[in-house]
Amino acid sequence: MNKGLLARWRGNFLTGLAVVLPSIVSIAVTVWFFGTVSRFTDILLFFLPRALTHAQGGGGAIHWYWSLLALALAVVLIGIVGRLARYYVGRKVIQLVDRALLHIPLLNKIYGTLKQVNEAFVSSNKSSFKHVVLVQFPRAGQYSVGFLTGAANREFQAKTAAGMVSVFVPTTPNPTSGFFLMVPRKDVIELDMSVDEGLKMILSVGAVVLGAKRDVFIQSIRLSSKL
Repeated sequence: MNKGLLARWRGNFLTGLAVVLPSIVSIAVTVWFFGTVSRFTDILLFFLPRALTHAQGGGGAIHWYWSLLALALAVVLIGIVGRLARYYVGRKVIQLVDRALLHIPLLNKIYGTLKQVNEAFVSSNKSSFKHVVLVQFPRAGQYSVGFLTGAANREFQAKTAAGMVSVFVPTTPNPTSGFFLMVPRKDVIELDMSVDEGLKMILSVGAVVLGAKRDVFIQSIRLSSKL
């Protein structure tokens, strides 16, 4: 009887965990993101006395509602910058700031790299991070889901003569890090699933694959293994 009760309790617990866990993780991620961003946006309230915005008369942590106000202020300021960028004077001011940052030692390396990456993802280039692919990684016979980011540069193409393409293989369940691979075009298998579906598959450690997409996914692997 005790074993039966324990088994039922364990089953109820696992079922409850499956129901509650997505909500807990979503809330935890939202709180973490808000806390991380607020470390920077709280600076926007520099013109207010700390005794007003912080607990313990200015010696404690900032009140959450002031952090929320600072975040809203940051959103408004970013919108204003975007609006100004549509006009000639605003574009000129942004260009001057851009040139100034690119002339500061060390900072220009970081800023220049981030600017190039940002332009690559927000540009209208349809081949940039738009295709979900399969590549044999980390070794032949094992497949990883990746994202095609574009063709390799001319030097790689000339020295390999293999039609290389750039593929980003994210880690799971954290897709913000991963591996940058240069793969011959003939060894890349393009999938029909969208980028959103590919990310869901990676975030869920492969547990979430839509039925039709799952069949295509398996068929792609089988076809590649026969080549």
